[in-house]
Amino acid sequence: MRQSLLVEPRRLELREVPDLEPAPGELILSVDLALTCGTDLKTYRRGHPKFPCPTPLGHEFTGTVAAVGAGVTRFRVGDPVLAAPSAPCGECPACRFGLENLCKNIHGRSMAWGAFADQIRVPPHVVRRNVFPRPRSLPLSHCALLEPLSCVVGGVSRLDLVGRETALVLGAGPIGLLFVALLAQRGVPQIVVVGKRKNRLSAARALGADEVIDLDEVEDPGAAVRDLTSGFGACTVVECVGRPEAWSQAMDYARKGGEVLFYGGCAAGTQVPLDTYRMHYDALTLKGAFHFSPSDVRIALDLLVSRGLPGIDALITGQLPLERLQDALEELLAGRAIKLAIAP
Repeated sequence: MRQSLLVEPRRLELREVPDLEPAPGELILSVDLALTCGTDLKTYRRGHPKFPCPTPLGHEFTGTVAAVGAGVTRFRVGDPVLAAPSAPCGECPACRFGLENLCKNIHGRSMAWGAFADQIRVPPHVVRRNVFPRPRSLPLSHCALLEPLSCVVGGVSRLDLVGRETALVLGAGPIGLLFVALLAQRGVPQIVVVGKRKNRLSAARALGADEVIDLDEVEDPGAAVRDLTSGFGACTVVECVGRPEAWSQAMDYARKGGEVLFYGGCAAGTQVPLDTYRMHYDALTLKGAFHFSPSDVRIALDLLVSRGLPGIDALITGQLPLERLQDALEELLAGRAIKLAIAP
């Protein structure tokens, strides 16, 4: 089989490696389609402490069962499936407290990792909880969105949207755009997106944004937000950039009594100044969100199967073969694409 490996930042090699053999409880999938994501891009650009080079990349995928490990009874060779790449262990303290999205064993090599290849290994705990038969009517690209959509479902579940007239999404990357789609599906009356790049802001409108503020054109985005919200600011702000300055901006965009969800992850050790006066006297609610639980995955799956997110095709702006993965990642770095499909 072929597998794309990151041998050093911004250098990939497509290598021939032995076909995968399943251990008990595992599935080996032939990858039918994989999608790029922000984690792939960050790892490609600068490396990743949890995945030292040389490392495979890719964890948004759909495939067909190529081999079945001993003890697996739900699937057989030839079954088309879709999957989220991780699952909680069910045994650590976080899992026992019901915080499955914070399971200590949910990341790193316990994931199904390495979808930019002909085959991928799915660990037993993922097979048990987060692998599903693939509806034949569902486009492959939609199936491969299960993981990022599950993350966003988990994020939206943290929000109090009852009576909220305006939601603002800061950042128009793939995750921010999925927040737009889900907020629109939840019936938020006004959705504003603050971001950059015409292609992304156009996609935001296709996914349900009512207003967009282009940071490359607007000198004072805070004033623009107030103009769109009768001078008050947004009831709900979702930060999807993952930079300290964006976290600070997110709080500035919130109205009195508003809530701010910090979804974009900043680097370890990062700190953000907190306006304690506003926090207290404006009664702001600040929240974090991370990853997903199996219940979020099932909600995401239902949304995909029911075609409950119109315009979702706007997220995926092209498809390239596996041997051109490096070209795809360079296109993303240059801002010419939003999310790309990679076909073996």
